[in-house]
Amino acid sequence: MDANKSVDVVVIGGGLSGTSAARRLALEGRSVVLLEARERLGGRTATVRAADGTMVDVGGQWLGPTQKRALSLVEELRLETFEQFSEGREHRLLRGRHHLQDDAGPSLPPQILADMQSALMEVDRLAQQVNVEAPWESAQAAEWDGMTVASWMARNVRSPMARDMFRIVVNALSCAEPEELSLLHLLFYAASGGSFLQMLEIDGGAQQTRVVGGTQQFSQRLADAAREAGCEVCLESPVRQVRWGKTGAEVVTDTGSVHAARVIVAMAPVLAGRIDWRPALPPRRLQLMHRMPMGSVIKCIAIYPRPFWRERGESGQSINDTGPLAITFDDSAPDGRHGALLGFVLGDRAREWGARGGRERRAAVVKQLTTLFGDEAAQPVEYIEKDWCADPWSAGCYVGIMPPGVITRYGPILREPVGPVHWAGTETATVWSGYMDGAIQSGERAAAEVLGAARGY
Repeated sequence: MDANKSVDVVVIGGGLSGTSAARRLALEGRSVVLLEARERLGGRTATVRAADGTMVDVGGQWLGPTQKRALSLVEELRLETFEQFSEGREHRLLRGRHHLQDDAGPSLPPQILADMQSALMEVDRLAQQVNVEAPWESAQAAEWDGMTVASWMARNVRSPMARDMFRIVVNALSCAEPEELSLLHLLFYAASGGSFLQMLEIDGGAQQTRVVGGTQQFSQRLADAAREAGCEVCLESPVRQVRWGKTGAEVVTDTGSVHAARVIVAMAPVLAGRIDWRPALPPRRLQLMHRMPMGSVIKCIAIYPRPFWRERGESGQSINDTGPLAITFDDSAPDGRHGALLGFVLGDRAREWGARGGRERRAAVVKQLTTLFGDEAAQPVEYIEKDWCADPWSAGCYVGIMPPGVITRYGPILREPVGPVHWAGTETATVWSGYMDGAIQSGERAAAEVLGAARGY
């Protein structure tokens, strides 16, 4: 990057929200610099090449039928998709017992399943009462934001096993523990995705579709389009300081500085809080950024010559309260080149296993897969993992979480510009917040704010 460059807009962050904003602005004729701290684009989407050449997502990977912005982008960029495999029986490893769902009927006692279903439906009933544009204005916002999900569970999920399962569901959606989350945050999260049940489903739900070649292509191709329209994309350029005022901002990186009339910060709030802001941002904005920690997750993929579990009529899915993995899915290559089992280490388990060595963690993951899927799972031909908590430019995944009291006290300023500074990132989305679709929405919204400000709206 040229020293002391001056442009209309600087976008900080090269994930889906940042590249969406940069492309929109560049196509509108604005001069734009996109700054990314990593050596790659993609943010919380990341795709790596397996030994056999298959591209494997170690970050966000699924799309659902109501994620219209992401699906529109798939079509526009001419990406191929395929359906997530979900046919067959599922495993449950709960309270020391291994249950295998049978076609003849449920593997768990009917009262446990009924209790769980009742709790899920109650979350959806409450979520329908949340104002997704301004959840802090919901009729019961103060009450819901004053309690944790754990305290709600204690009152509304009766059986211990159902509570165990509900805890894993919360882990899977937020990468956090129920004790860490505001109930209002969970209800907003469900409302922004349409429904709690839809967020959990594969067929017709948020895990229905995968992208051939991986989802990092979204950011890469958006950035390519921005470049073609004149945007300068700078990798390995972490922003250290922003000096802002009435006439714009000076953005200082390890590779130089750039002046802009407007700045879009397209990253998780907690990461934006690490930037040296001069003058300091308003106190409430600073406090918001320090009150939204990231979730904790390690994503693990064990690759095999073939998806042998399918031969036994199994889906590759499981839910577990034992071992490092909370949930698993079939993650096999779309062309049949290999079979793969994907597992998530979530919340407290991610913090515990992240502190252990990689060799010990791999051994524990493979042992758990062997317990679930049999001896053939003991010998993967390749093992890939991504500890998002150890990534300095993410500090966790999938999304920033809100403990009790945060939404009602600080939610109104989540998207509110500060002088020339605008805020993007999936945390600021109102539809599919926390997902790729929400990231796209946030980038488009921030770009529209900048364009509106330039026109004097």
